[in-house]
Amino acid sequence: MAELLTLPLDLSPLWISLKIASLATFFTFFAGIAVAYWMLNYRGKGKFLLEGIFISPLILPPTVVGFLLLLIFGKNGWVGKLLMSIDFSVVFTWYGAVITATVVAFPLMYRTALGAFEQIDQNFLAVARTLGASEWTVFRRVLLPLALPGVLAGTMLAFARALGEFGATLMLAGNIPGQTQTIPMAIYFAVEAGDISEAGFWAVAIMLISLSGIITVNFWQKQRSDNQRPSSRTFQASVFGAHRKSEAIAVHSSGLVVDIQKQLATFDLDLSFSATESTLGILGGSGAGKSMLLRCIAGMESPTKGQIILNGRILFDAKAGINVPSRDRKVGFLVQNYALFPNMTVAQNIAFGLPQSLSSSEVRQRVEAQLEAIQLQGYRDRYPHQLSGGQQQRVALARVLASEPEVILLDEPFSALDTHLRSQMEQEVSLRLQHFKGVSLFVTHNLEEAYRVCENLLVLAQGHAIADGSKYDIFERPGAVGVAQLTGCKNISPIQVIAEQEISAIDWGICLQVIEPLSARLAYVGIRAHQIRFREDDNAENTFPCWVASTSETPHRMTVFLKFNSSPTHLQDYHLQAEVFKEKWEVLKQIPFPWFVQLDALRLILLEA
Repeated sequence: MAELLTLPLDLSPLWISLKIASLATFFTFFAGIAVAYWMLNYRGKGKFLLEGIFISPLILPPTVVGFLLLLIFGKNGWVGKLLMSIDFSVVFTWYGAVITATVVAFPLMYRTALGAFEQIDQNFLAVARTLGASEWTVFRRVLLPLALPGVLAGTMLAFARALGEFGATLMLAGNIPGQTQTIPMAIYFAVEAGDISEAGFWAVAIMLISLSGIITVNFWQKQRSDNQRPSSRTFQASVFGAHRKSEAIAVHSSGLVVDIQKQLATFDLDLSFSATESTLGILGGSGAGKSMLLRCIAGMESPTKGQIILNGRILFDAKAGINVPSRDRKVGFLVQNYALFPNMTVAQNIAFGLPQSLSSSEVRQRVEAQLEAIQLQGYRDRYPHQLSGGQQQRVALARVLASEPEVILLDEPFSALDTHLRSQMEQEVSLRLQHFKGVSLFVTHNLEEAYRVCENLLVLAQGHAIADGSKYDIFERPGAVGVAQLTGCKNISPIQVIAEQEISAIDWGICLQVIEPLSARLAYVGIRAHQIRFREDDNAENTFPCWVASTSETPHRMTVFLKFNSSPTHLQDYHLQAEVFKEKWEVLKQIPFPWFVQLDALRLILLEA
């Protein structure tokens, strides 16, 4: 074994290999990251073709890569002729070895960097842009630091690949001892000459160099992961293409005006509404287009047609070709997972959107003011993973407000919190929104949440507004069956008109007196579960005998499933459901059947289809 590791007299392959691999890694690092970032945002045609070209040196035989490089850089190649005109050539020089090492190592750096970039939550980048950050700032302060472990791994893989390149280098640079002979060539020609001891030495050397770099990166990644893991002492947690700058066009209204259309995979978003200095609730089921609407306002998505105007500034106009970038819109976006930058402290997160022109003392003052407002004065140097869910949300909202936006977009901000924290944070957010001198849009699918936080509501279904107005009007007079369902009406039946003020509720098997005028467009009747009254007899109008089919219990209420006119035959044999407090239920359940329920004509909701 000792004979296999005999130190050779000429150590030049070691220094040549290190020089070539280091230079190749240097060029590959910047080229690979630049191309990876460009491909991350590339949405044009031919993406798969470009991808194939970029990784081709990884899948083609090295001799083929070397031959293609020889065709380009040789004396008859277009680059070779250009270099010959200045009396320079890279063929059979160490420059050629650097070129081949760079070309074969590039795919590893590019693919690893792209994979690392793709693993980063795109909300981090989107939120950074809404805070006014330029693309360079987003890349330098957010994307690259978060993807750094993957980028460093790609760098070491590229170095190891450059260090071990043989076939392509031999084709372009040749095997010139002391000039282009790298370690792989030294191994090959040592074996060919029968010098096993020299070949063994170089084999061990190249393995040690390659493995030491990879092991070092893995160790650093583990240390970094351990440092970011929450301590047991910490709180437990529950670009657009070319655009034209918006000109100061006179629009005689303040607030937000949206009139857009956007083609989506399953439906078209088609909305027109305005919002002023109050909180507008965007209510709708999953897939109704709520989040897409916010993304269009924030500049993360581009509508197909229409306009978006904020306080007289045109943010988007399809006909005029105006599409202001996110960083210039003055839009604050609070996403579901808050998107606090994990590589920054609480203070750095809040300060991220502040103007670069501010002095350090002014930045500190503004950060301290926000920390005081959210009652987290002692948390400025903590990282997001050291905060509870509620604290993270406070910091995220403080970061949005610190950037002084003209509109705040909140995309289901309480969805990640437990019940107690949800109620607490709802009150805090509502209070801060009341003091916010601008427009705020609050997206939710929770109707009670929308009712508590918002004054006005916009109800969406399949990308269209089906109701728009004050929350009181929408809940009391939803108008259409879809709006009634989205606002929590659980008892709805198709109707047939019998007389001027009498209808038949077909699904319930009863006739009802109504006080509203009947028209041909009315097709349903509804009543909310908490508005059903229990009576002692059937002497009152719209009062009917009923039996209980089943019950469902919550901490404070009972939901009672009732059937009219006869006893139910199974658990699902019921007509409507009523909600009663448990105190009333304790009395009610002692009464023998049939019970009597009244559907008060004042509480009946007549609905269009």
